[in-house]
Amino acid sequence: MWWDKAAIGTTVNIFFIRRIKTRTMANTLSSERYFLFLLCVSDLVFGQIRYSLPEELDIGAFVGNIAEDLRISVHELSTRKFQLLSNDGKQYFEVNAENGILFVNERIDREQLCIERSTCSISLELAVENPFEVFPVEVEILDVNDNSPIFPTSRYLLQLSELAAPGARFTLESAHDPDVGTNTISTYKISSSELFGLQMQTTNDGSKIAELLLEKPLDREKQSSFELVLTAVDGGIPQRSGAAQISITVADANDNAPVFDQEIYRTSVLENAPKGTLLMKINAADLDEGANAEIKYRFGNYVSQKVRELFNLDSETGEIRVKGLLDHENSDIYEIAVQAVDSAPHVGNAKVLVRIVDMNDNAPEIKLTSATKIVPEDAVPGSLIAVFSVTDRDSGENGHVRCQISMNMPFKLETTLSKQYKLVTSEILDRERTALYNVSISAWDAGSPALSANKTIVVAVSDINDNAPRFTESAYNVYMMENNTPGATIFSVTALDPDLDQNGAVSYSILENQIQDVSAPAYFTINSKSGSIYALRSFDYEQFKNFQIKVQAQDAGSPQLSSTAIVSVITLDQNDNAPLIISPLMWNSSAAVEIVPHSIYAGYIVTKVMAKDADSGQNARLSYELIEATDRSLFTLGPYSGEIRTTRSFTEQDTTTQRVVVLVKDNGQPSLSSTVTILFSIAANVTENPSERVDHPTHVQYFSDLNIYLIIIFGSTSFIFLVMVILLVLMKCKQDRNNLRYHRPTIYCCCMRSNSNDVFDRRLAPNESLNYYGAGQTIPVSDTYRYTIRLSPESCKSDFLFLKTCHPTLPLSDVSVGDTGERK
Repeated sequence: MWWDKAAIGTTVNIFFIRRIKTRTMANTLSSERYFLFLLCVSDLVFGQIRYSLPEELDIGAFVGNIAEDLRISVHELSTRKFQLLSNDGKQYFEVNAENGILFVNERIDREQLCIERSTCSISLELAVENPFEVFPVEVEILDVNDNSPIFPTSRYLLQLSELAAPGARFTLESAHDPDVGTNTISTYKISSSELFGLQMQTTNDGSKIAELLLEKPLDREKQSSFELVLTAVDGGIPQRSGAAQISITVADANDNAPVFDQEIYRTSVLENAPKGTLLMKINAADLDEGANAEIKYRFGNYVSQKVRELFNLDSETGEIRVKGLLDHENSDIYEIAVQAVDSAPHVGNAKVLVRIVDMNDNAPEIKLTSATKIVPEDAVPGSLIAVFSVTDRDSGENGHVRCQISMNMPFKLETTLSKQYKLVTSEILDRERTALYNVSISAWDAGSPALSANKTIVVAVSDINDNAPRFTESAYNVYMMENNTPGATIFSVTALDPDLDQNGAVSYSILENQIQDVSAPAYFTINSKSGSIYALRSFDYEQFKNFQIKVQAQDAGSPQLSSTAIVSVITLDQNDNAPLIISPLMWNSSAAVEIVPHSIYAGYIVTKVMAKDADSGQNARLSYELIEATDRSLFTLGPYSGEIRTTRSFTEQDTTTQRVVVLVKDNGQPSLSSTVTILFSIAANVTENPSERVDHPTHVQYFSDLNIYLIIIFGSTSFIFLVMVILLVLMKCKQDRNNLRYHRPTIYCCCMRSNSNDVFDRRLAPNESLNYYGAGQTIPVSDTYRYTIRLSPESCKSDFLFLKTCHPTLPLSDVSVGDTGERK
């Protein structure tokens, strides 16, 4: 041995410079290179030897001289039965027993051996006997730039909204380079474009992320697609690179992107968490509606393949679960980029930090600082409900606590200070929907299994008058029998108000509207509490067939709220009107007289009884019945037409006066009726052309009520006019007689009894006036306006003389002169 027991505890550093020739690799090294290796031999209690060499050396490549470095002769290596032991059981190295040289026995791939750790080494042990000693040997594997950056796919499809503003960034999926240090990816490049640029980001672990930068506004109508080339370049010598094609499509998307309720989600999980363990549930909301608000969750583009193998993100629920085997020694924290994508697609980005921890033994504690028990339902969103703190006595990730409240409640949590929360309203409350909330606050730490605490806050919602009374129907149809009893209820309306107490106390009233020019409250009243509507008078169907009432329901809140409903009242007919006989006409309820020629024939219509009924429907359906006749064998009556016909011709034995009594009744229950008595006078000297008689029955429907009224009005007017004319003529004649007796003759026209040759000729003298008695004025008349009246016995034979009335504006020159027939 080159050291003795007295040398234990001392340290000797020996430096060796060795030149190593590396093998040429088709996919890594392009030429021979020389490396400088540092051999550090530390003489501690165990005497450790450390070598450094690059990866991918040829088998048999020189590593170091174990015998020389340990100062053991080559002969001793054989005699002392040395053994080279590997901790992982693989024989990457061997020792030449003849010369003591340590050489490479197997291909060493640092990326396969140490994955992505920054330092990589292989631990060996050299054991010798006589005496037995063990010498630790550590060989550090240095990285060489033998891997080019590789993108997960050669072509990426990126769809951008034309509403994207300049300056917007879009994360691109990162390339992967298994090399470490300067040999890994150092930068990204993108092909030249007027609209797009590239921006670099560095994550916590030092990796590079490329983000596509929009430098100018997009216009899909000008250019709807772009083709770019993204290149990833590492920092090795010589540099290696990898490229991917980026196809960008400009789409007409909606204008709201999904927004996560948190920008960064944090959670913790034990490294031995089983597969399927739920880590968290992310949540994003989109202000758009319909299909544009449907959100899908996905990992960010630059999330590595390793992360995708360890975690699973549910695209529908946003739940992140454990997918692979977590190992704290490989990595103690994972930064996961998540995206929420709508149908546009608009993309919202957030980060999820998953920390891998080892233990957890304390549950969180929820301490309520202040709370409001009653909240008015008109409280604005953001109103404070409670303040509480959540603490965990654990440290590190075990003390990292998350807090949330029950889902589907109009409340949300806001973080004030560290571990301090505010429970506030997130939307307008509605007491009528939910009057009491049991808000469950849950807090859990990041341990596995997670320890949690729960606390329930009871929140009562106080009422405000925010609901107007609502009628069960907006319009009602009420059927009311005519001749109703005044004061009886005809209908009841109901309005409901979901508010409480005075806010929900409903009173009813009838609004002012006109029913045949009369205010509705004059006909109806309503019970303000029950909504029962009462008729104040009896209604007649013939006068009020239908009308409307406007009813108002009003609560007692402040301010008062009200609503209205229309009640349409339809009056139902009763049989309360007897048939009215309109033909033949009767005077003073006496019998009607009809003159019938003697020379009639069988089927001759002698008259027709016509009647009407003010009722409607079956109540106005009339039928006719012959209840009495002087000779029933002479006449017959149509039961529905009312036509009275002869059944035979008159004979000498028939009386010249026939009396018929006709009963007209309706079809109501009970039936009402009227009778008419008709006297037929048979005149032997009446001449009538049988062909002029209407031999066919007249249909009642062609003889309307309006025709009947016109006939009655016309007949009455003619009769009154005839009587007035007779009276005026008589009065005029009397005046003329007085004028002949006492005055000079004036303008008059009358018949006078005289001799057959008596002629009265009178001319007005010039400048003589016409005197109009009762007119209060005298009009002078010139000689031009004069007339002659000749009286003769023939003129007196006429029963009446009608004078045509002259219009007041008619010139007197238009008056006809009686003796010449000329107009002057």
